[in-house]
Order: sequence, then C-alpha cells, then structure tokens
Amino acid sequence: MVKHVVSVSLGSAQRNHRVKQRLLGQQMLIERIGTDGSLAKAQKILKDLDGKVDALALGGINLTYRVGRCHYPLREGKIVSRVVQHTPLVDGSSFKDVVEPQMIYYLSTNYGWPGPGQKVLLVSALDRWGMAQALEQSGCQLIIGDALFGLKLPLPFYSLKMFQRAAKLTLPLLSQLPIKMLYPLGEKQEHSQPKWQHIFNSANIIAGDFHFMRRYMPPALPGRKIITSTVTASDRVFLKQRGISHLVTYSPTFAGRSFGANVLEAICVALLDKPQPEPEMYLEVLKQLGWKPNVERLN
Repeated sequence: MVKHVVSVSLGSAQRNHRVKQRLLGQQMLIERIGTDGSLAKAQKILKDLDGKVDALALGGINLTYRVGRCHYPLREGKIVSRVVQHTPLVDGSSFKDVVEPQMIYYLSTNYGWPGPGQKVLLVSALDRWGMAQALEQSGCQLIIGDALFGLKLPLPFYSLKMFQRAAKLTLPLLSQLPIKMLYPLGEKQEHSQPKWQHIFNSANIIAGDFHFMRRYMPPALPGRKIITSTVTASDRVFLKQRGISHLVTYSPTFAGRSFGANVLEAICVALLDKPQPEPEMYLEVLKQLGWKPNVERLN
C-alpha cells in the first residue's frame, strides 16, 4: 500500500513537485501543490483531500509563531486549516524545533561553522526559534531579519533577547494580519527584488527561510554560506550565480528537489502512523533513514 503525503502551499504553483520514494520499506507518494497565494484555493484542496491521504502539510503560512515558550496562533493559519477534520495536518514547526538545532550542532562540530565570531543573518526567527537559539549558543553574532524582510523596516536585531521582547509586544497584532503583508507568496517567490544589501554583505552565513532569501538577496554574495530548505534545481543555479560557496539543506534530494520542513514532518507522521507524535520521534525516524544535513559546495 502506498502512503500519500501532500503539502498544500500558498506559494508559487511553479514550484510544484510530485515524487514516489521508498522510505523505511514503505512506498510513498509525496506531493507539493502551490495555490499562488490563494487561501480559498488552499482551503478547497485541503477539504477535498481530508480523510483521503495519510498526512497533510501546510506551506507558505504557519499555524503559530513561537517566541520562547509562547505560541501565537496566526488568524489566517487557523482559517485555512479548520477545514481539515480527519487527516493529520502539520506546518513543519515541530519538526524544525527538534531537527534544526541538531543540524547547527552537526555543522559546528564537523565543519567549524556556524561558530564563534561568525556573523549569521537569520532572515526570520519567528518560524525558526530552535535554530535561532542554536546559532546563539554556538557563539555566532546574530543578525535577526524579521523586521527587515517581514515588515520592510530598517530594524535588524542583534540579540535574541531584545528580539523576544519586541516580538511579544507586536505579535498579538501582527498575527492577525494577512500573511501576504508579511511574506512573499505566489509569483513573488519567483522574482528577485534586492534589498538591505549592506545587511547581507555583513554576514558570513545566511540562514532560514529560502523565499525571503531569494526575494531580497543582492546580485553578488561571493563566499557566503546558505543554511535553508525547500530548494529546487533552479534555486541552486540562482545561488551559484551569486557566488554562494556552500548550500546546506536538511532534506534529502528527491528528483532534484529538497522539500521543506512541513513536508518532512508530514512524511514522519505518515511513517509513524500516529496523528500527533511527540516531536522527538522525528529524530528517531531520521536516524533510521540515515539522515544528516546535505552540504553542497556550489563555488
């Protein structure tokens, strides 16, 4: 019997992907369906698939943002997900919380980066709190870009503690805004609009959400390293042209494509055959799969 996992994303339909893969002896059909920013279309697809597939994933929008121990539900995330009543639905947050700190530790131990004295531009900490903490603990100098890229404000944060204070004050309001005001959706994910070049240039490593990177990255960033996910073959060309030296993803490459955390979490849920597994179980699944971060030298 084939297990079926589907990610329904508010992102560009041009990034759609469908692949069959055998994992831990189980044949799986893995799909990503983009809706070009349409909440209504995402709702319809989720409703149609509910109860018919083994796991669903939500892309392009989170169900919640996490700041420390506090969770802030996103209004539109709740709206689009409430149509799902039977099939497990995940957004990748729990997966990132347990896997990304392990990835940072692996890179620091085996490659010497990220490490003390290195500047890391984390393009968004709200959807990668575990990575933000791991980078800070590794001794990096953090540049937190949520206000830069999400709000278009010239306000980088250089301390996770200061960012946490600001986030707790603003998230009750920001979590109610339409996601399109905070994040590039649909065709915006395919077009570059360089911004904050001096911030990018000041960093040795750029980490976090790839769509923020692709949207705002300057034409040349020679020697920089990228830590991200959800990368296609054309994205690799994009990064190589900009002089990026290394690309790190935590997803295996399926037919030229590395999937995002939401898809990987859905795969784990389907393999575990549990509707709400403990996040630590994901690490055991990845261990059985022989997982380790994928480090590619581009230039």
